[in-house]
Amino acid sequence: MNVSDLREILQYVPRFRERIFVIAVDGTVAASANFPNILLDLAVLRSLSIRVVLVHGASHQIEELATKRGIKVTNSDGTGITNETTLELAIDAAIRLTNSIMEGLSAVDLRAAYANAIIAHPAGILGGTDQLFTGRVERVDNHALELLLKEGIIPVIPPLGFDGEGRTYRVNSDGIALEVAESLHAAKIIFLGADEVVGGTHPLPRQLSIDESDEMVRKLRISGANAGLISKLECSSRACRGGVPRAHLLDGRINEALLTEIFSHEGSGTMIYSNEYQQIRRIFKKDVRSVMALIRQSVEDEEITRRTRADILDRIEDYWILEIDRTPIACVALHTHPDQSLAEMACLYVSKAHENKGFGRKLMAFAENLAKEKGMERIYALSTRAVNYLQQKGGFVETDAELLPDERRSRYEGSRRNSKILIKELRSRNS
Repeated sequence: MNVSDLREILQYVPRFRERIFVIAVDGTVAASANFPNILLDLAVLRSLSIRVVLVHGASHQIEELATKRGIKVTNSDGTGITNETTLELAIDAAIRLTNSIMEGLSAVDLRAAYANAIIAHPAGILGGTDQLFTGRVERVDNHALELLLKEGIIPVIPPLGFDGEGRTYRVNSDGIALEVAESLHAAKIIFLGADEVVGGTHPLPRQLSIDESDEMVRKLRISGANAGLISKLECSSRACRGGVPRAHLLDGRINEALLTEIFSHEGSGTMIYSNEYQQIRRIFKKDVRSVMALIRQSVEDEEITRRTRADILDRIEDYWILEIDRTPIACVALHTHPDQSLAEMACLYVSKAHENKGFGRKLMAFAENLAKEKGMERIYALSTRAVNYLQQKGGFVETDAELLPDERRSRYEGSRRNSKILIKELRSRNS
């Protein structure tokens, strides 16, 4: 880990302190070689005062136990019919796994408790068929969970629910995680699944809005994708609509996937979000310090012209930043010369940690569109070390200083930077 990695992590710590994360672990992941590492990751989260609720599935364990005992189950993931024999097997497998998880948490010095917090009712008759002992969440016992969290104890919730008369039901763990996250007003719900569940043959983008997630579900249904993946996407969208700001789908078998997703801008899996995650916006006075810090190294390397705080404030309406999760990672400025239908793209910079991800091209396209909106016909840029980039990625061509307006040419010559001057036609003069 380098210093910039640590700085990126520290940006998130105050934001997440005392917030609740609901982490849903598939039974396949709980049985994987990486699960002990996940438990260590939970210890890291707790050390940062992040409150954790752990919900686990048991489909993998139910199927294994059924094979061992020579029993055929009617359904293993809690979404189909659960007969009495399958229910007994599910209870056995789920409680064994809960106990194993609690032992693992104790081994990393975390306190945990089995939480009987899911009040369930029968799923009833669906499509004309009685689902028998398959249940649905009726209510979450918030009070019990909040008491545990207040004491620094991790509630561990198996895929089971109970009604007021003491009957047990098999409940899908994705659905439980959703209801718990909404009920506790969690900051995040994180699904740790296996590869075929979190993308596999149907790889997902890094970020999806709620609407994009819904559209993805529609396409996945048509293509016959894994039901577990569809379930997690649906629960993610519902959670975001229910007030949970972020939902994440990760491959739980990959070491450090959890911490990378939480403490880096780009993450390691897929994030579904309920509000603007990535945006380009004008800077405000309070952003000037961040912009100067962002470009400092580039200025020192003579890639970008040195600017004072007063310089930026004097033309603050020309500056824009690209944010990821409210953190500035890139910037650009657009200065216009209306009398010549000419615009200058300046101060284009992307932080080192976010290079080669298309953000520079995104800002160039933004600057060009902004110039067109302002009625400009050409856009130019001055560069000492990014000439090839502007030519190859932006379509700029080299020109000479005669193009520059008098005042700009005077500053150019006075700087003695000998920057290359590049220009691009935005539209023909007769269009």
